[in-house]
Amino acid sequence: MRRDLCDGVGIARILNATLVLPKFEVAAYWNESSGFGDVFDVDYFIQKMNGFIKVAKDLPADVASKEPFRVDCSKRKGQFDYRESILPLLLKHHYISLTPAMSQRRDRYPQYAKATLCQACYSALRLTSSLEKKALELLDAIPKPFLSLHLRFEPDMVAYSRCEYPNLSPSSLAAIKAAGLDKKPWTGDLAQSWRKRGKCPLTPNETALMFQSLRIPTATNIYLAAGDGLMEMEGFTSVYTKVFTKSALLNREDFTRMHGNTKAALDYYVSINSDAYVATYFGNMDKMVAAMRAYGGMHKTLFLSRKAFAELTSQGLEEEELKKGLLEVHKSDFESGRGSALPDCFCEFRL
Repeated sequence: MRRDLCDGVGIARILNATLVLPKFEVAAYWNESSGFGDVFDVDYFIQKMNGFIKVAKDLPADVASKEPFRVDCSKRKGQFDYRESILPLLLKHHYISLTPAMSQRRDRYPQYAKATLCQACYSALRLTSSLEKKALELLDAIPKPFLSLHLRFEPDMVAYSRCEYPNLSPSSLAAIKAAGLDKKPWTGDLAQSWRKRGKCPLTPNETALMFQSLRIPTATNIYLAAGDGLMEMEGFTSVYTKVFTKSALLNREDFTRMHGNTKAALDYYVSINSDAYVATYFGNMDKMVAAMRAYGGMHKTLFLSRKAFAELTSQGLEEEELKKGLLEVHKSDFESGRGSALPDCFCEFRL
């Protein structure tokens, strides 16, 4: 959502349009009713964007009763241009709801739109004072130094990947099947090809093996930046025993009252301020955390290679040979501490 919001800011600048503070698509993430103002400091955001774009908290009365003209740019192909394709619709309808086009990469934005996007991403978006206070409380409670681990192995994540995991517990397999509905795992050669392309999430057990190959001590303090419902966690916690979660560290009553969005915001805050950050995936949160850490000069960021793991295990490597191979793959990234790549949302200039 943070990424999409920053994209929206950049597009508003390209179109010279006023940005109305967005409403969260609750169905896409968690079944809840939190909004922009529950996570971000609205007045601060508007103040910091002054001079870049106009931001409106609410729609004018004459527009609020209307439905926006919806424009889905997400499947546009080729050298898609917002001014050519979308500006005429904005001028005609005056009020549009836009789904950004992934084909229009941010590095193709004009410089003034890049500057606007980066102002939003790195300067204008800060947590509400109450949420930042809670984030600081959580950060203080984690033993130092610590590594933040973003581990993705939830039932819906695995079901969506359509990967096979033959050694999972019956309860995990049942949860994946329930989450997948009509999606069935790939089988045979297709399953192998899919895995070799690095499409399959690492299990907690595989993550522990990766950590051991990188010689990360088993006594390392690890903050688990993840939502509820992670499967097979004993495969990791049986090796790395000092694992801390927000549900265990925060006041139970406070935690149960929090929305999924605000819980995710805590993980994000802790991750950009951790001594090191390791991700088993390269999703939106990982890209944003890596960019923010790089911007702040905190380069101890690493993305574990699912592709390398699949390739080495397909060669029949096990135990020490596998660990040696994994160390070789990650060695330069791990030692330099810069991760495998900076995402395209990273801005090369400070504002």
